[in-house]
Amino acid sequence: MIELEGVPELVDPVMIAAFEGWNDAGDAASSAVAHLDGVWKGEVFAALDAEDYYDFQVNRPTVWLDGGVRKVTWPTTRLSVVRVGGDKPRDLVLVRGIEPSMRWRSFCNEILGFAHELGVEMVVVLGALLGDTPHTRPVPVSGVTSDPDLARTMDLEETRYEGPTGIVGILQEACTHAGVPAVSLWAAVPHYVSQPPNPKATLALLNRLEDLIDLRIPLGELAEDARAWQLGVDQLAAEDSEVAEYVQTLEEARDTADLPEASGEAIAREFERYLRRRDGGPGPGQATAGGPATEADGSYLRDTSSGRTRPPKPPKTDDPGEESSEE
Repeated sequence: MIELEGVPELVDPVMIAAFEGWNDAGDAASSAVAHLDGVWKGEVFAALDAEDYYDFQVNRPTVWLDGGVRKVTWPTTRLSVVRVGGDKPRDLVLVRGIEPSMRWRSFCNEILGFAHELGVEMVVVLGALLGDTPHTRPVPVSGVTSDPDLARTMDLEETRYEGPTGIVGILQEACTHAGVPAVSLWAAVPHYVSQPPNPKATLALLNRLEDLIDLRIPLGELAEDARAWQLGVDQLAAEDSEVAEYVQTLEEARDTADLPEASGEAIAREFERYLRRRDGGPGPGQATAGGPATEADGSYLRDTSSGRTRPPKPPKTDDPGEESSEE
């Protein structure tokens, strides 16, 4: 039974969901929702019954001490509301949890029940996958939907994926069948450095989410964390000649594949994003009255088609393999 006592009437609400597990390489997606919850001080209003959806031998509960009293935290999925003010107020319903072990259809129906009761206008599900992408380049983020009209109006890809899927794919399809507009944003994480956290991928997802829902997200120290992460991976790669050579091969393939995309339209989109941030007040990576923009707006942090950390090398004779993606 859905009980929503104490939840105020929401303004243009968008539901944003992420789930730990198979859909969450480098914890990039779940960290993005956690960031939203933290910067806007989300208030939890519901938690799904853990007994219904989780195998506790797979996702075990944890025991902890609270003032000398032992307590148990059960793995579950929680929903919270954040209220975003400003010139364009918009409320967010955040869904964060672990990919369920069973009863996926019931799980999605319960999430959709909350979306219906709260008047959610769109559902955005965040995910991250492992891919053949170099850590030195902008993180590729793809936006996909099953709705052809939504794909056309929001400049998204209409999904054509076939194969195994996770709860992200199932929830998106459940939304489509229920008539709720739904989008999935997928960040590609380098498979050779898959250990969490990956703040660079988290930052890329939040940047893309900003554009999608037209809402400025305070980034805090995330840009600096992304810079430190990349420098750390640079150092590790430099210590192993085979890894360094492999990264260079990925760089060449990525740069060659990106060459046709370095269009005026792509540059214009990035400039519009910059102007929106400037109009909303200085933020991480923005120019201020006292000086130029910091490196947070550099190309290595954003997936702009024209941005690169260095000029591309001459293309190889063989065609580079395309990165795979999951819906």
